[in-house]
Amino acid sequence: MSSIPIDLIVEIFLRLPSKSVARFRCVSKQWGSILYRPDFTELFLTRSSALPRLLFVVKFDRGDFHLFSSLQPQNPYGKQSSLLVTADFRMKFNRYLFLSLCQYASGLIYFLHERTKIRDKWRSHEERDVLHAICNPSTGQYAVLPELKRDRCTDFFLGFDPIDKQFKVLSIVAYRFSDNRILTLGPEELRWRKIHSPLTHRPLSQGICIDGVLYYLSRRTDDDTSYAVVCFDVRSENFKFLDEEVFPSSCPILINYKGKLGLFFRKYDVADAIKLCLWVLDDVEKHEWSKYAFYISGDDDNKIDDCQNVNVVGVAATTGEIVLAEKPSCISKPFYVFYFNPEKNTLQRVEIQGLGFGLGKFCYEDRYFVEVFVDYAEDLNVNDAKIFKPSQGLDIIWKRPIPQHPEEVRDQRDMS
Repeated sequence: MSSIPIDLIVEIFLRLPSKSVARFRCVSKQWGSILYRPDFTELFLTRSSALPRLLFVVKFDRGDFHLFSSLQPQNPYGKQSSLLVTADFRMKFNRYLFLSLCQYASGLIYFLHERTKIRDKWRSHEERDVLHAICNPSTGQYAVLPELKRDRCTDFFLGFDPIDKQFKVLSIVAYRFSDNRILTLGPEELRWRKIHSPLTHRPLSQGICIDGVLYYLSRRTDDDTSYAVVCFDVRSENFKFLDEEVFPSSCPILINYKGKLGLFFRKYDVADAIKLCLWVLDDVEKHEWSKYAFYISGDDDNKIDDCQNVNVVGVAATTGEIVLAEKPSCISKPFYVFYFNPEKNTLQRVEIQGLGFGLGKFCYEDRYFVEVFVDYAEDLNVNDAKIFKPSQGLDIIWKRPIPQHPEEVRDQRDMS
């Protein structure tokens, strides 16, 4: 090592995946001093952000679920009619951990699994098992959060403070002041603490964190027919409510549009195309929005076969393209992601291969569900040593697996 210039060593490390860098930090004090330096971690994030990836959470009807990622095409528009991309396998989770909530923020995934136990046959009383976990897809490590009593109308959100480099999980109980909680991930003992919201409300959408502010859509207590955008500052833990005029539709999709909050509203009045209305929050204090409308159809080679069967999943930061993905798909059919360029009014279809990896004997049906996250970048600033326990695999979290298929019930009876 002494004969190799330090600049060349850094350049070599920058070309490695984050999982390898995490291992090499433990090789020696010299390597650790290089790989923990703030200038190295920031440069690694800059390079990773310049080549962003799509992150796929694939859930099979009656099987395990997996995490994959693939590079986002930086210039997908060419002479070819369609692009083909193979997704890289990241990690696999136990089949009993079906997700009821999945959120992404700054390199980490927060997921919640909920099971309802019926204590008597008349369903007069129910209990709910809830698992909260944070996972780093780059390293495969995770943290299981402390239990928290879950009301039927409780929503959870993951936020990231880019100044203090802290992740926080926010719990909001609909229309209550006193039951809201927040948890900070870190080396100290994880615990939920109370947090006060200045106005009771009911969250209606999944949250999105942009530059340290967590946004989600809600209804207000005083007027259940109107909507408000909730802005929660992750660092100061203060709430702000943006009361808006009547939205074009009741459930917009929240996205990061070039560093600003964007709301996508979909119109279904066009038979062979998709009409999208986009609102971009230009000024939080003045409540000023810019509004746009797009018609997405595509040509014969890049058309969307079923316009009702795709959702907007985000906007690519490096290119400004609107990214759409298919809804639940059949294993025997290709899975497509679509890139729409608003300026050129062009649509490019990209086939994603490899998502059917590792179905195993427990896949009794041939359909799967995919959640797609845009602009996934490997971030070494996420300090796994301070946030995560040593990874043992999420397949051991649940001690009381519930059979999901008659054949499994019969197998367990035979074993007993």
